[in-house]
Amino acid sequence: MHHHLILRVVTKMLVGTIILFALYVQFHGDFSPGGGFQAGVIMSVAFILYGIVFGLSQAEVVFPPWLVHKTMALGVLIYGTTGVFSLLLGYDFLDYGAFSPDHPSHGQHWGIFAVELGVGITVTGVMVGIYYAFASRPPPMDDEDW
Repeated sequence: MHHHLILRVVTKMLVGTIILFALYVQFHGDFSPGGGFQAGVIMSVAFILYGIVFGLSQAEVVFPPWLVHKTMALGVLIYGTTGVFSLLLGYDFLDYGAFSPDHPSHGQHWGIFAVELGVGITVTGVMVGIYYAFASRPPPMDDEDW
């Protein structure tokens, strides 16, 4: 894999750009098309591309499997906490008015932001976890057997 110098250099340049675009989609999802799911998939593409080009072991150094599992749980926790917070304040589950009772539009903004953040973190973890699961399987045949 060391002989693919151009591919490795281009990948290193693209990974940062992909992550930056994912953050843009995440934080502008309530104003434009996009949001947590799309941002999570785009963010995971950066790690998957890195793993395809540099190998699974290098990708696991950058984004360890234990951290992948924690991000899955953290995203769900953020999403659920948003709903429980509104319940504790006497509102319906995921009623964003609880975040700012004096200004419901501000509460709507913060509630959507929190939910989309949770979704983005979860989707990133799940997609990278799926990649790790498939990439770590031993091949059924050697390359010479083809």
